[in-house]
Parts: sequence; C-alpha cells; structure tokens
Amino acid sequence: MRLPNTFLTEPIFVSQAIIDPAAPIRWEPKKDFTSIYSNFSYLEASGWYWGAISASEAHSVLQGASEGTFLVRDSSHPLYLLTLSVKTGRGPTNVRIGYNLGRFFLDSSSPAKSRLLSFLDVPSLVQHYVGSKSGEKGENGEEFETIPSPMPKQCAVLLKLKKPIRCRQAFPSLQHLTRLVINRHSTSTEKLPLPKPLLQYLQDYPFQL
Repeated sequence: MRLPNTFLTEPIFVSQAIIDPAAPIRWEPKKDFTSIYSNFSYLEASGWYWGAISASEAHSVLQGASEGTFLVRDSSHPLYLLTLSVKTGRGPTNVRIGYNLGRFFLDSSSPAKSRLLSFLDVPSLVQHYVGSKSGEKGENGEEFETIPSPMPKQCAVLLKLKKPIRCRQAFPSLQHLTRLVINRHSTSTEKLPLPKPLLQYLQDYPFQL
C-alpha cells in the first residue's frame, strides 16, 4: 500500500474550526501515521479510490456518469491528502477532504463548515453522505443529504452522493463484493456464526460501499 506524496513531503492541514480551544488536546504524531495508514488500507480495498489522478482526469472519468457519481483521489493541493470528485448537475466538481487529529472532514467555504461532521476514516465519511436523508428525492425516489459546495455562493451547486465509480485497475474481487453484501445486511458482523478468518476478513473492511 502506498501513501500519497503529500503525506511524505508536506504538512497536514489543520482546521481550527473543529477544535475546541478550551479542551486539552493530547495527540501523538505516531497516531497520525496509524490513522492515515489505516484509512489508506480501507481506500485501497474500496475500489473507488483512484490514487494520484489529476482533476482533469477525474473530470473525464465522471463526465459521462449520472449525477451523484463520485470517486476519491489524491489531492494535488500540498496541504490536503485527498479530494472527493463528484458529478453534479453542472458537471464534475471537487471537494477537498481535510484531516486533523485522527478525523477526516469535507472542506468548505460555506458558513456551515463548522457544523460539518468529522469521521475516523474516509469510507465512513462517504458512507454517511450516501446514506443520509434530508428530504430531497432523486430520480428514483432516493433521498440525499446535500453537502455545502466549495464554490462561491453566487455559483454554488448542491452536491449529493449516490454511488461510487470504481477504478478499473482496482476492481473489487468476488470476496470483497460478498463482504459488502454481508455488511449491508448485518449491524454486528462480529457476532455472525462464521470461522474466525472470515470474521477477520469482514472486520478488515467494515463498510457498505
């Protein structure tokens, strides 16, 4: 598993918007490595992490896709690790993914930035926005939570996540697809009557997409 070049050569972006200055913070640098390493292990297994492709390459991949299709790639910005590229009603756009003290969150210039949730890993972040409901319905009756756009208010567009587009070079195995089905139909996979190696395999990727 490889980490993006930004992790190896550049500082990690720190967002003060999610830090309570009154709360004492004790955080060891090695926890950053453990957290980021685990996150990239999950992403490598996901099939929808496209690695070090450029913004233009991501746009080309998403151009013919339906609205709400997305992928995660390495960020070209030196202060960020990752970027979420999404197909919107106006075409593909990008939202940077920030990292701070073991938590990942979407970056935004919106006033709602301070209210955006943070997650222990990017698959949990993406899964939240794919599965959240805000009353807005899609073409097939699905409901989506909208994400504040990174663009200026006057040209903002609502972002909604529906489904990932998988990288051809990292298309998931049959075992992984089976694991996703099990995860979608069980809230406690560790309690399933399965051999320990299979239980460990499920816990190695505890997500639904």
